[in-house]
Amino acid sequence: MVLPAIHGLIDRLHSSGRERATAFKVMSFGLVGLINTAVDLGIFSLGYYIFGLPIIVANMFSWAVAVTCSYILNSKITFSVDLRRELSVRNYVAFVLAQVAGFAANTSTVVIASHFMPVLLGKVFAIGASFIVNFSLSHFVVFRRATPSL
Repeated sequence: MVLPAIHGLIDRLHSSGRERATAFKVMSFGLVGLINTAVDLGIFSLGYYIFGLPIIVANMFSWAVAVTCSYILNSKITFSVDLRRELSVRNYVAFVLAQVAGFAANTSTVVIASHFMPVLLGKVFAIGASFIVNFSLSHFVVFRRATPSL
């Protein structure tokens, strides 16, 4: 549960960012992405380097944890400007399904890059590629504003 003080801070940020809602969302999505990058890299490294998992399997596990973290943080912070801060199984499933394209971009990039550079550096490039795909799908599909009924 998010503390009331954090809710207040988020509300103040929303108020100041309403005129530039997309810019706020991009910056917030990026900050959430930094957290998810740490989660993704940490779990990927643990799986690949410590447990000796194949690249794709380690990437699958790290992606699953990072996408869950991303859903929670983006629901509660980034896209709560347009929507309530409620988590739901329906929205989570929609978010995960939309992020599959980001996962495909991420996995393709890390596998291809691993042929030309160290795997961990390739993973960093993969995170960048998936950021673009994930934000676009989150903003325009999963967390889009409801159209007012006439």
